[in-house]
Amino acid sequence: MPDSGLLFWMLVIFIIVLAVLAKWGFPVITSMVDKRRKYIDESLGLAKKADEKMANLLKEQARIIGEAREEQNKILKEASEAKNNIIRQAQEQARDEAAKIVAEAKTRIEAEKESALSQIRSQVALLSVNVAEKVIRENLSSDARQQELIKKMVEESLKIEDNTVN
Repeated sequence: MPDSGLLFWMLVIFIIVLAVLAKWGFPVITSMVDKRRKYIDESLGLAKKADEKMANLLKEQARIIGEAREEQNKILKEASEAKNNIIRQAQEQARDEAAKIVAEAKTRIEAEKESALSQIRSQVALLSVNVAEKVIRENLSSDARQQELIKKMVEESLKIEDNTVN
C-alpha cells in the first residue's frame, strides 16, 4: 500500500494536471475533434454530391449512347436506302441502254434487210430482163414471128382499153 503522503501528492498532481488539461488541453482536443467531424461531414456531403453527379453522368452517358445508336441506325438505314436507290437506278439505266441497243439493232437489221431485198429485186429484174431478152431473140429470130407478136400485143392493148372504157 502506498504511503498517504505519496497518495496526497499524487492526488494534488493529478488535480493540477487535470485542471491544466481542462483549461488548455481539452478545449483544443475537442475543437480538433469538432473540426475533424465537420470535415468528415463535409466530405460525406461532397461524396453524396459526387455520387449524385456520377449517377447523373451515367444517366446522361446512357442517354447519349442511346441517341448515338439511334443516329447510327438512322444513318445505316439511309445508307441502305441510298444503296438500294443507286442499284435500282443502275438497273433501270441498264435496262434503258439494253432497250436502246436492241432498238438500234432492230433498226439496223431492218435497214440491212430492206437493202438486201432491194439488191435482190434489182438483180432479179436484171436477170429477168436478160432471160426475156434471150427468149425474145430466139423466138423473134424471123420477121414473120415479129409481125405476129406485134399484132398480138396491139390486140391485147385494145382489149384492155375496151375493158377500161366499159
